[in-house]
Amino acid sequence: GCCPQRDPLWPNLTVQQHLEAYAAVRGMRKEDAAVIISRLAKVLALQKHLKTPVRRISAGEARKLCFALSVLGDPTVMLWDEPSRGMDTKGQRRMWKVIQSAVRSKARAAILSTQYLEEAAAICDRVAILVLGQLRYIGSLEDLKSRVGTSYHLEIKMMDAGQSDALHAEILRLFPHAARQERTYSLLIYKIPMEDALPLSQSFSKLEAAKQNFRLEDYSLSLHTLQQVFVDLTQDLEDHDMDVASDGAVERKLLHP
Repeated sequence: GCCPQRDPLWPNLTVQQHLEAYAAVRGMRKEDAAVIISRLAKVLALQKHLKTPVRRISAGEARKLCFALSVLGDPTVMLWDEPSRGMDTKGQRRMWKVIQSAVRSKARAAILSTQYLEEAAAICDRVAILVLGQLRYIGSLEDLKSRVGTSYHLEIKMMDAGQSDALHAEILRLFPHAARQERTYSLLIYKIPMEDALPLSQSFSKLEAAKQNFRLEDYSLSLHTLQQVFVDLTQDLEDHDMDVASDGAVERKLLHP
């Protein structure tokens, strides 16, 4: 079964006609196909669209249909290329349930590509991260999740961009092992090791003082999330760092997995 990035659908056929046609091609009996189509339509919330031509349904509903076609007939190998693209949150979670059911048997295997690490974490047992054609990470979710909660994510919004260099020096004084990950005209983003940030009460006191001294618009300090770990792994692959210009150019530091 395959769910490509672009939906291979016939605009004039209805949702049900698509499902019936694919079921027939895969050799399913009409009686069995009717039962499976009804179940898929219910779990993916496609019942009210069954009689609707594909040209009249939303992009999210078309994506659900394309995904449903990929699991008809219990294929042993399934390929899904960003299957949840265009879906709302409820649609995504409905699809995840179908995926979890489809791969429950050890006799089946699936490869899923996604831009959302939370989606991979919800339904995959192994993860590979590709950046510009280069493999940056491959391994278990447990190993990847171990990177979460070991550092803090600091975002600083400046009112006066002319103080960015002085503010950067101050951040390094307050948090000696902080790594600047991004710099734009008015925004600085740092990754701070947990040992530098604890106790949090002192960190917030330091940041409040910096806010007053440098007239900062705002700041936030939070635990590194799974999605931010993904961002770390996908940042600049150049061998050299990009220098910062005060005209709004972005600086990225090379991060090693």
